[in-house]
Amino acid sequence: MGTAVVEAVSAADDMRVACGIDPHATGAGAFPVFASVEEALAGAAFDVMVDFTQPSVVEGNVERALRAGVDCVVGTTGLSRDTLERLAEQATDGACLFFAPNFTTGAVLMMQFAKAAAPFFPEAEVVEYHHCNKKDAPSGTAMLTAELIADAREGRRSAAPGRETELAGAEGARGALVEGVPVHAVRSNGFVASQEVIFGSMGQTLTIRHDSWDRTSYMPGVLLGVRSVGDLHGLVVGLESLMDV
Repeated sequence: MGTAVVEAVSAADDMRVACGIDPHATGAGAFPVFASVEEALAGAAFDVMVDFTQPSVVEGNVERALRAGVDCVVGTTGLSRDTLERLAEQATDGACLFFAPNFTTGAVLMMQFAKAAAPFFPEAEVVEYHHCNKKDAPSGTAMLTAELIADAREGRRSAAPGRETELAGAEGARGALVEGVPVHAVRSNGFVASQEVIFGSMGQTLTIRHDSWDRTSYMPGVLLGVRSVGDLHGLVVGLESLMDV
């Protein structure tokens, strides 16, 4: 993702890569690369930090940047809403923390379609598919999708059999319950990022699916976030807030 972001920003006419942050980088390149956010803040001037790292380090990265007044565009999942709000409160000089669990426009539309369908179907389940190196499960997109479905249902819960039907030794067969919505995570070579939302009612099913086969699919959303974050303040969550959908 880092390489894809660098290529997308470099190809844009209205922005440039000021520096990179990579503790494992070796050799010189087209722009300076620092081992840490602290070193980058001391050695380069930049307006926006884009973070697609890992759940174990993203919180520290964002906290340091926001305290320095640098806007942040974050696609690393694994942070709770409470943590995001706490980080945003530490921002200085009107800096913004823009977080999106998914930067593909198609995935955002999939979630909005699921939200629209949820009140009309008593049953809903989310199945997400990612490459085997993904660091978190379920994905942030799946979590947010389940939350949107639950909100749209206004408290109504599924009547389908749940965890009480799981056999001994096969606990988890019905998936993780997120706001009452079963979520299933598949990890395998052959996937980049895919998700389907399966709705059911008497005599019918509705499946909404989105597939991302290449990381370039995220780049229009990332660039939209970078271009927009300077006009925003505090915590802003979701690419849909910039897409007016």
